[in-house]
Amino acid sequence: MIVWLLLSWTTNAIVLAVTTWALSGVTNDGSAWTIIWAAAVFGILNTLLKPIMRVITIPLALVTFGLAWFFVSMLMLWLTTLIIGDFNVDGFWNYVWATIIIWLVNSILDMVAYLMRDGNDDRLAPA
Repeated sequence: MIVWLLLSWTTNAIVLAVTTWALSGVTNDGSAWTIIWAAAVFGILNTLLKPIMRVITIPLALVTFGLAWFFVSMLMLWLTTLIIGDFNVDGFWNYVWATIIIWLVNSILDMVAYLMRDGNDDRLAPA
């Protein structure tokens, strides 16, 4: 459990650092500590609040073909900026792009972790 939490925290820190690097509208005070604390808050919000919000928004997600859950992800990022004052996202479109980048980098890191964990899996061998 502790290893999973540390790995999740590290992953969130990488994701937020990449997002800060990629978008000029996503800033911190230049401190790695800001990214580390933002990653902790972001992880807690995604673990505790996001599943509740997803359940609440199921009817809206059905009508919008899942787009509502994109806005739930944006909400988690917005709440992180409210809690961590030195971590900022300026404007709606920066939230949109930051959410996309976070999803993309998380997907890549998940794929790398899967390949490292199951790298000798026969399903990956050429036919």
